[in-house]
Amino acid sequence: MGSGHWSTDVYAAADSYRARTGASAFDYSDRVTKSAPRSAWKVHERLDPYGVGVRESCDSDEHPTSLAIAVLFDVTGSMRAVPRKLQAKLPELFGLLMRKGYVEHPQVMFGAIGDATCDRVPLQVGQFESDNRMDEDLGRILLEGGGGGQRTESYELAMYFMARHTRLDCLDRRGRRGYLFIIGDEMPYGAVKAREVRKVIGDDLAENIPLADVVAELKRRYEVFYILPEGASYAGDDGILSAWRELFNQNVISLDDLDAVCETIALTVGLAEEAIDLETGLGHLKDVGSASGPSVSRALAPLAASRGTVAVSPLPKGEGGASGVTRL
Repeated sequence: MGSGHWSTDVYAAADSYRARTGASAFDYSDRVTKSAPRSAWKVHERLDPYGVGVRESCDSDEHPTSLAIAVLFDVTGSMRAVPRKLQAKLPELFGLLMRKGYVEHPQVMFGAIGDATCDRVPLQVGQFESDNRMDEDLGRILLEGGGGGQRTESYELAMYFMARHTRLDCLDRRGRRGYLFIIGDEMPYGAVKAREVRKVIGDDLAENIPLADVVAELKRRYEVFYILPEGASYAGDDGILSAWRELFNQNVISLDDLDAVCETIALTVGLAEEAIDLETGLGHLKDVGSASGPSVSRALAPLAASRGTVAVSPLPKGEGGASGVTRL
């Protein structure tokens, strides 16, 4: 997958059509949840992980140096707002990644995470796309809003899929890992359960896999970031942040504005690719008319510092204006 090119004009035309007709950007989810009992809810066939060999991010004549960027988000409880925010901000994401030169040939996958112990649809996985089909994949996501209410969701099942069911030319051909962003507000379970893998993904897994082993596999393929946004049930929870930091160290981001998710992803990739420092990235946010600079500054200052780039002294929450800059 991954042919074609992203077009803001195509996105705007689709958005305008939905506004005129009263259609939702998440039409599949709205239709299913309004017309069928919960027991009949199903994953859209295009996002079903069952029996999938691999999701591929491939080089082509159009995209000779593809770079895989996967964004998986929790859709339980309060986290159901995340995909709607992402969908609304796709033009900003691609404007920063491409027009500002962070990545020449990004191929983006969207997916959703639930809880395999109780949800009808615990995992949904799109394709890696370079064009507006990624917007279509977002629109096919079922916003189940379930979850078990015990501060854990099946993030480890999603990590297993990404570790064992994706093929990345950026890695296989150039030795460059892709990027994986997990957006959530709870913790993973302690192991990938064989029975859940058999049921949801279809692999004949003989025994459970400890979480640490799956994370180690995943890190060989992706640089992984976890984002805990404001507005989620456990926003700012030190226990949850600490649990994720044990897995991904400095790549755990606490974000105080849900509206800033796309900008945070874009600047994180720019920093990791060494295409920008944080000061430059915040300037780019102003260029594209984004008001998310202060929140992104606070979220990414620790990451920028850990990478030895220009760190921007974060403003206290609620303040605007220019941030102080410290060159590391």
